[in-house]
Amino acid sequence: MSKTIVCDGNEAAAWGVARSRPDMVAVYPITPQSSLAEYISQFVADGIIQADLMDVEGEHSVLSVLQGACLAGARTFTASCGQGLAFMFEPYFRTPPLRLPIVMSLVTRDGITPQCVWGGQQDAMTVKEVGWIQMYCENVQEVMDTIIMAYKIAENRDVMLPVNVCHDGNYLSYGVEKAEIPDQEDVDAFLGEKNTNWHVALDPERPMGVDPLTGGAGGAGPSMFVRYRKGLCKGMQNALGVISEVHGEWALKFGRSYAPLVEEYRLDDAEYAIVTIGSMSGAGKDAVDAAREAGEKVGLIKIKTFRPFPLRALLDAVSKVKALGVVDRSVSFGWNRGPVYQEILSALYHLTERIPALSFIGGLAGADITIAPFGRVIEMTGKALKGNVPDETVWLNEND
Repeated sequence: MSKTIVCDGNEAAAWGVARSRPDMVAVYPITPQSSLAEYISQFVADGIIQADLMDVEGEHSVLSVLQGACLAGARTFTASCGQGLAFMFEPYFRTPPLRLPIVMSLVTRDGITPQCVWGGQQDAMTVKEVGWIQMYCENVQEVMDTIIMAYKIAENRDVMLPVNVCHDGNYLSYGVEKAEIPDQEDVDAFLGEKNTNWHVALDPERPMGVDPLTGGAGGAGPSMFVRYRKGLCKGMQNALGVISEVHGEWALKFGRSYAPLVEEYRLDDAEYAIVTIGSMSGAGKDAVDAAREAGEKVGLIKIKTFRPFPLRALLDAVSKVKALGVVDRSVSFGWNRGPVYQEILSALYHLTERIPALSFIGGLAGADITIAPFGRVIEMTGKALKGNVPDETVWLNEND
């Protein structure tokens, strides 16, 4: 039987892991992920999670030992953020080309310096090009459910890639809501039999080389490297369809539905829209509702899957409006814009008609993006319909 609890996002993630029955877990605590590591450790100690818990000295070793476990056929889990993710980067960068279906929570936080341990999305956005699938959650229930779905996506034979389930530090890591823990038998039936690394598994009876040297003397040459890269890109594109299929299966079995790639909110008759990602989307929807009551024809587009980028789904949404206001919780320093905004600009190239798009950056260092700053986003985006488009990024929370 399923049961309903009141929990924060980190506990919800731990329950998602528990229901997915991993074989090995390695997690090193770092704010605001620390309580997730503590929940996982307690669940292992209590027998809720029947898995080997690896006690290692830091994040680099965390992912390194899980690579070995996954190569041997184990279902694995870890979590990190911020400087822990930076310390993990070498094995993190190496995981996707090895086609290892590891699931990892990123409890997103802003970067340092100046010293900051608060929520943001700078860490996840900084590693967006490494080859991990990235899905962003809006609320606590979505965190739990997406963790479970992530295993079915990662382990699909047409994908075989690691997945980051991203939930915002502070707002979701510590935010408390009601959540339903699905029945174990139902999750077992949903995920099916473990088959985590059918194409390469370490076996003393069948020794093999993993990660061969390419391009040098005696190596296979650049052609093998090209095949690796091309195969990874194909797996990422395959993931778009698999993500949609898995979300559809989840909705049928558990009765909870999430837009797998891009969510359209009040977009049918909208003239313009704001674009959100992560936990800010709830406040954005409230702001859209308030603006609708005031007579504004505004909608919202929420990005759930950011990697692989959901180009076609996004184009379907943005083609319905005549202006966009994109809100980021991180910075693309080379462009003086937000990274989601830059992705949106690339997508808009595929439209037959150009529409204005405004860049907003807010929620840095854990700052609130409430209805009030979203009201400003809506007001300025509405003015863009009449040609009033600012040349520079609009920084929210600058005077908070």
